[in-house]
Amino acid sequence: MLKGFLKRLTKEQPTAKNNIQPTIIPRNEHSISRDAINRNALKVLYRLHSAGYGAYLVGGCVRDLLFGYRPKDFDIATDALPEDIRKLFKNCRLIGKRFRLAHIIFGKEIIEVATFRTHHEKAHEQHGKKSHHGMIIRDNVYGTLEDDVWRRDFTINALYYNIADFSVVDYVGGMDDIKNKLLRIIGDPEQRFLEDPVRLLRAVRFLGKLNIHVSPETEKLLNQLSHLLQHVSPARLFQEVLKLFQEGATAPTFQLLQKYHLFEQLFPQTADVLNQPETRKLLDEALTSTDARAHEGKTVSPAFLLAVFLWRPVLQHALQLQAENLPSYAALEKALQTVLLIQTKQLAIPRALLVSIREICMLQHHFNHRHGSRSYRSLEHPRFRAAYDLLLLRAKAGEPVTEVAEWWTAFHLGDHAQREKLLKNGNKPATLRKRPRRFRKKRPSTTAVPAK
Repeated sequence: MLKGFLKRLTKEQPTAKNNIQPTIIPRNEHSISRDAINRNALKVLYRLHSAGYGAYLVGGCVRDLLFGYRPKDFDIATDALPEDIRKLFKNCRLIGKRFRLAHIIFGKEIIEVATFRTHHEKAHEQHGKKSHHGMIIRDNVYGTLEDDVWRRDFTINALYYNIADFSVVDYVGGMDDIKNKLLRIIGDPEQRFLEDPVRLLRAVRFLGKLNIHVSPETEKLLNQLSHLLQHVSPARLFQEVLKLFQEGATAPTFQLLQKYHLFEQLFPQTADVLNQPETRKLLDEALTSTDARAHEGKTVSPAFLLAVFLWRPVLQHALQLQAENLPSYAALEKALQTVLLIQTKQLAIPRALLVSIREICMLQHHFNHRHGSRSYRSLEHPRFRAAYDLLLLRAKAGEPVTEVAEWWTAFHLGDHAQREKLLKNGNKPATLRKRPRRFRKKRPSTTAVPAK
């Protein structure tokens, strides 16, 4: 504890960028209460503070608390180095290459702690590195709180809740932007988006989730730099897409992705068929129902959403293959393989999700066969509910599956007697025609001919 305190006293404190002094908002002038802060996060904050280190809540959790939302994660920033954090917490694990982070593990919960970082230009090659596109690919350059502020993306994400006196530290006018519901990037917008193109998607996520407006200088770049997402790894893009569609604001987020030409960077095959009324209707219905589930506190299945986004490209490709005399089942299977292969080049969808997406889509074919035990097997399938929901959305979107959807609704909700009755009236498999028996020449006798 004393060692950490002396370390802070003797550390050289650079002046803030452009000599800007922070605004300190005392406890009685902001709405953040410790009752709303995760208990494990408070434990980490208090232990860091007791050991003589600075300890701050930062980023999305501070923003959400000030906007009146319940944060999902509580991130902490400190002047303690990762190795110092590990010495303080036995339940600590250091992770990351691009960003060195400390994860403090409390059972199934993880509190993420990051050391203050400084400007990339001060970095040695060993600690900081940029790609030739200007994107930061390694960033272990430690600094002070003042340095850390100017590295953050948006002003509303650059507010620090200080556990020492429960105040909020504001260097960039983030508190005013929260009051004015304004999204504004810190520093030069083009440079900041070049450093990390994922900020384009974050901007859209905040606009959709928080129902705020964007500053003109930030919006101008949103319209011009969508192509930068091509330089981001598919794994990072996938993680960001998951956040986009699990915030309870998927419908407005989808509209914003199209407005700023970002959707085609994520789902190029779906973007190609967006002009089809059935595609547009299908996505609108799916996103509206997804938001309703989120607001009711229900879970949102990533596999279902991805299946919805990819269904129309899969269907279109399958119909083309059927026109080439490929059987419907084989055509759907081959179309799925092709579409998923192309999509995973954009987003690194995990194998387990790919399997689920395939099963949801293949069940659309099985739903056409309503006879015998096959219907019961479909009903008992682990992905039945997601596939059935997709079937209902297809019917609402105008695909010719209304009668099939109504049959499966009755079968799904009915008792055993009702199901058996439905099966009798359901479609029966086509009877195979027996091929005419061909006359074959008699084989020569294998009986040995006696010698004369």
